[in-house]
Amino acid sequence: MSNLTFTMIKPDAVKAGHIGAILAKINEAGFRIKAMKMTKLSMEKAGEFYAVHKERPFYGELCEFMSSGHIVAAILEKDNAVADFRTLIGSTNPADAAEGTIRKLYAKSVGENAVHGSDSDENARIEGSFFFSGLEQF
Repeated sequence: MSNLTFTMIKPDAVKAGHIGAILAKINEAGFRIKAMKMTKLSMEKAGEFYAVHKERPFYGELCEFMSSGHIVAAILEKDNAVADFRTLIGSTNPADAAEGTIRKLYAKSVGENAVHGSDSDENARIEGSFFFSGLEQF
């Protein structure tokens, strides 16, 4: 079990002005930010990041959405980071998310669900390295 995970605050939440509130929830939950930046994905880079979903029907729409505005990418540290962060963000569908979770509070829909959270230790490493060089991780 790793103590690192990766997250992105997605374009819908950035546009709605929820960066500060989401970061506050992350800090309150005991996560330490190891790397963070605001950036904008091109369609090509969004496609690379979500290549695992290339054969799924929502892939094109997902890439369009993720390249539609700025995102905030971050590597987070905490014991049991991946599982604890998945609990903090809540279900992909905000209607099914537990009260107080990030998606319950800030997501609009299944497609515009405010944040991404790695689903495994391996994917957390891969996703974090997609956005951050070793020099950018503290």
